[in-house]
Amino acid sequence: MTSSTDTVEPPLQWAALAGVTAALAMFGAAQGLSSPLFTLLMQKQGMSPALIGLSAAMMPLGLVLSASLVPAAVRLVGARTLAVSCSLIGALCFFAIGYLQDWVAWFVIRFIVGVIINPLYILGEVWALSLAPPSRRGRVMGVFNSVLGVGYATGPLVLTAVGTSGWVPFIVGIAGFVLCAVILRAVSASLAGFEDDGQPSGGLVGFARLAPALLFAVMVSAAVQQSTYALIPVFGSGYGLPEAVLAALVMALSLGNIFLQIPLGLLAERFGGRAMIIACAVATAVCAVLLPLLITTPLIWVVLLVMGAVGYGVYTMALVELGSRFKGSALVSGNAAFALMWGAGGIVGPPSAGALMQAIGPLGLPTVIAALDVLLVVFALYRSSVRHKS
Repeated sequence: MTSSTDTVEPPLQWAALAGVTAALAMFGAAQGLSSPLFTLLMQKQGMSPALIGLSAAMMPLGLVLSASLVPAAVRLVGARTLAVSCSLIGALCFFAIGYLQDWVAWFVIRFIVGVIINPLYILGEVWALSLAPPSRRGRVMGVFNSVLGVGYATGPLVLTAVGTSGWVPFIVGIAGFVLCAVILRAVSASLAGFEDDGQPSGGLVGFARLAPALLFAVMVSAAVQQSTYALIPVFGSGYGLPEAVLAALVMALSLGNIFLQIPLGLLAERFGGRAMIIACAVATAVCAVLLPLLITTPLIWVVLLVMGAVGYGVYTMALVELGSRFKGSALVSGNAAFALMWGAGGIVGPPSAGALMQAIGPLGLPTVIAALDVLLVVFALYRSSVRHKS
């Protein structure tokens, strides 16, 4: 158990929490729209798959390279000012994308987008963790990540409705970032600033010494989720599934991610974030083993729903554990380290799984997923035993 009943908890600040969650949902919708929009526009311009893939890598590269700068930026300008400013810069980036219509410039803009969304990710999660009373932190983070997932899923749906021609898709993206800024500004008085709390953060390196298992959990979750989303259609095609079913495989993962984070959060409140990281990793490995056994049966939909939930659930549980162990600016440093490891997992995971699939066939995907989660379980158990001895 990670919560304490020794002191009376402060009341849950519903308005501030709802504001932060809504703001991040708007931001998520804009982000969810941007990825397929870029791909479709570059295809129209005759770009090769290799160039499209390289362009897509610019955003996670921006995430990775800027993660270590976020705590310093928070101290320099303040958390609230930084978040609102980044939202507005995101709107300007979408305007530049629509105005320039130049794939070379898009490389630079996508990198900038990766840089400016980092504080939004980090501070949004830190505020949600800080606003949640310890006894309800699991369900709060479950709701937060579920709503963010809905935002991401809404982006592609909006794009199918408005299309890629003209300014309409860009106006939608601009509106998402502007609404994010407006909502954050409206609730800013209730949001902790973190820049003056006097807590020793230790930086990213210092945090890595304190919580290596949490960082490894984040990297594994990112590698598993992004590998699965990118390659599950390739895996299904290896077993002769039709194209319509391949698209539905990804949708099943998304639905599990959206609808099952809250139950996982409730379990975290009962059993603790650390135990649930291990449980989710074990469940993900089991689902990976079942993939090739059930891919041509109706049971595959159940497996994918659970896999989408527990694969990302590793990250949600890591957030819950982070919030129970760290406060203030140390929490900002920890979440910045999370962002760095998430970007690293996204860069390493899909290419590794793709290379193994090319070498041994469809079984390469479940092999990589199961191996990563088994490694996570072993390392988490080892770190837990070390902490108990010290």
